[in-house]
Amino acid sequence: MLRRIKLIWDFRGPASAKTAEHHEIHLKEYIAIERLPISITGFEVLNEMHAIAYMVVTDEHMIQVRDALKPHRGELYNE
Repeated sequence: MLRRIKLIWDFRGPASAKTAEHHEIHLKEYIAIERLPISITGFEVLNEMHAIAYMVVTDEHMIQVRDALKPHRGELYNE
């Protein structure tokens, strides 16, 4: 089974939820432009001052996406 990695972009401040939501749009645009077989993206509001946008990639695409989009961090995706 392929290992899946959740690449995460952190946004902080009172506008973090809207910023993370908007960033997901750009992640989807990148996927379409690059014709990547990636279907899991999203955003989560962690609290009123911290939200994240994320994209789940396989090892095969991780380096390409990491170098192009510069996520703040990553973690193994187990869902």
